[in-house]
Amino acid sequence: MDNEIDWGNLPFGYVPTDCNVRCTFRDGKWGPVEVSHSETINIHMAATALHYGQELFEGLKAFRGADGKIRIFRLEENAKRIRESAKGILMEPIPEDLFREMCIKAVKLNERFVPPYGSGASLYIRPLEIGLSPRIGVKEADEYLFIVMVTPVGPYFKGGFKNTNICIMREYDRVAPRGTGRWKIGGNYAASLASGKKAHDLGYSAVLFLDPKEKKYLDECGPANFYAIKDGKYITPKSDSILPSITNLSLQEFAKEMGMEVECRHITVDELEDVSEAGACGTAAVCSPIGEIDDLDTGHKYIISRDGKPGPVTTEFVRRLEAIRHGEEPDTHGWNTIIE
Repeated sequence: MDNEIDWGNLPFGYVPTDCNVRCTFRDGKWGPVEVSHSETINIHMAATALHYGQELFEGLKAFRGADGKIRIFRLEENAKRIRESAKGILMEPIPEDLFREMCIKAVKLNERFVPPYGSGASLYIRPLEIGLSPRIGVKEADEYLFIVMVTPVGPYFKGGFKNTNICIMREYDRVAPRGTGRWKIGGNYAASLASGKKAHDLGYSAVLFLDPKEKKYLDECGPANFYAIKDGKYITPKSDSILPSITNLSLQEFAKEMGMEVECRHITVDELEDVSEAGACGTAAVCSPIGEIDDLDTGHKYIISRDGKPGPVTTEFVRRLEAIRHGEEPDTHGWNTIIE
């Protein structure tokens, strides 16, 4: 199988692997960890996952390093975030040690699908939890299934590390002001599909959403967090409706190490005039530089990159991120989990 994979031209899509790892919460406790070779789930037609949106997931990656070792990046942060998502929609939180055990097991059992060092590809780890209990009345489940599946992936944005253009459109909201935006649940992504398709049809890589209450401040950038460099500072939107990105947290650490101030705050649309660099960051997007932001409602174009190339700060962010994740530089923050 691995000989058939063209590692250098992998899409960001699903590639079958050898197995996945599963665990069921039933009768008030998590059961044994099981290995499954099935790509399907058998659930009741009235399961809360299907009717009331009790479904959540995470995304993290494993990399094969220059030394041949496999590293999972910032596993502990994903373990914390998935628990917050579960609490947010009344699902059973996954114990951190169980999350860790199952992610490591899924990577080890599918080790031959971890792309080789230097290929630009990675092993994407997708943990997901669903409500199993049949409900017709609106109520949370008392049985849950937690699965960790993996698949090798190439870059999220086709063409790799180069500028993309994004757009602002006010006719869509991604989430409600005090809604589910801070949790990684399927409903948020369903709400972004129509605007995302419209943006792609117009030639943009993503929508830069505005805050759902006042439409004054920048929010999420498609499926990723937005950041910018302004007056030598790293600025990123702060809001209860934004999913806290683990990649964004990492970039903030890099910015501080590079001597930059970090501001997590409301950012108005007109501030884009004074931005020297901008990007979309997340596990899938990594750190994708933005060349231009077009406001489709006003017709105004914010030219971020004057020369059409990624800026120096974003370029350095990506270099540092890749170096740490591939074991090329010391992991001074202890972000990597090395698979023994």
